Amino acid sequence: MNFNDLGLNKTILRTLEEISLTVPTPIQIQAIPPALEGKDVVGLAQTGTGKTAAFLLPLLQRQIRDSHKGKFRPVRVLILSPTRELAAQIFEKAKDYGKSLNLRSQCAVGGVPINRQLKALGQGTDVLIATPGRLLDLAKRNAVKFDRIETVVLDEADHMLDIGFLPDIKRIFAKLPQQRQTLLFSATMPPSIRGLADTYLHEPVQISVARDSSVADNINQSVKHVAARQKSNELVSLIQDNPDKRIVVFARTKHGSDKIVKRLQALQIDASAIHGNKSQGQRVRALKAFAAGECKVLIATDIAARGIDIKDVGLVVNYELPSVPEVYVHRIGRTARAGTSGMAVAFCAPDELKHLRAIEKLIKMQIPSEGEVPETPPDPESNPRKKRVRKRGKQPNTSTQKTGPKKRRPKKSQKNTTGAPTSGDQGHSQNNQSNSDRPKSTRPFRKRKSKQGSKGN
Repeated sequence: MNFNDLGLNKTILRTLEEISLTVPTPIQIQAIPPALEGKDVVGLAQTGTGKTAAFLLPLLQRQIRDSHKGKFRPVRVLILSPTRELAAQIFEKAKDYGKSLNLRSQCAVGGVPINRQLKALGQGTDVLIATPGRLLDLAKRNAVKFDRIETVVLDEADHMLDIGFLPDIKRIFAKLPQQRQTLLFSATMPPSIRGLADTYLHEPVQISVARDSSVADNINQSVKHVAARQKSNELVSLIQDNPDKRIVVFARTKHGSDKIVKRLQALQIDASAIHGNKSQGQRVRALKAFAAGECKVLIATDIAARGIDIKDVGLVVNYELPSVPEVYVHRIGRTARAGTSGMAVAFCAPDELKHLRAIEKLIKMQIPSEGEVPETPPDPESNPRKKRVRKRGKQPNTSTQKTGPKKRRPKKSQKNTTGAPTSGDQGHSQNNQSNSDRPKSTRPFRKRKSKQGSKGN
């Protein structure tokens, strides 16, 4: 089967031939016909199988029928993306597929001046690709009108409907018309996320060309069991063993990504990082340098796991295993794209074993391992460095306490009313006058007591 059998018009078919796109993928074969009919679609396929063309081609053709001429062009197609990188790539594909069509596309993401986007939207836009946060910012400035939108696409639907994006998605869908077409495309669709997605679709056509959370067969996976402090050395050795491969390394944190870059650059290894603290310009320059071969190693956090679409990525390294198993599928999907083969290596510290077991359960296979596999993760209670909690109050030192009989203090000398010193007072009687020889009137206590007695009489 080819694109001629899917109902696409001649203009789009001619464009596909010019860009050497002639054979549709399974997800495109199943998704394009119902999307052309205006039906809601849920598409589930492995990453790198052509999901972008599966929803862009039918939507562009549907907009040709009612194309607007002139300056006023309301947004009729809204495509929501979880990351800036993925939105930029969808925008480039939309321009390639629609270059012979009388349609205007625009990309609106954060990290760039909003005034440029306001000016572009003011000139008219048919297809808008945006991230949720920037879309809401534009809506507050009345730059986007939702009442004319006919079709909404949620790309990477499981990530879009995650906890962090759900509030924005609800606010956006509350502004959309009830009569619309909604399409969801993703590499994974867990049951909990599917339940949320079903609330936004009306009798959708379910399409699945692979089992849930499956991994491409042409990816050679392996895991190395190493201590956390040895991961840096293992990464250097892995890079040196694969001098001809383009490598993407996924780290968990922004600080960790920068730390890895400094370590590699100190060893004269070309590396750069992309994460949330980088500006949009820095991220674009890093991706371009990596795609051109000027940078051999790209360190990325999960913001780029769904946005890197670069050919000939030969190796993907999970420097730290993700806590969400589905993220692992997206990470290793950066290699072995468009029918090529690739490698995926994961570093697993003892405290990451639970993440590894969850990943293996999700992909329904045991990943081949290297190194000794610890039987159980270390118990935090048995940590020798754990601080001892000292109880309040001074505790007796029983090891040095004397067990002999206590010495009795000598009794105080008793007062002698006769004036003769006792045996205990002989050392002091020569120099000091006894208390009994002092006049009672000089003693305040006796004087106070005598006054009370006189009042009583």
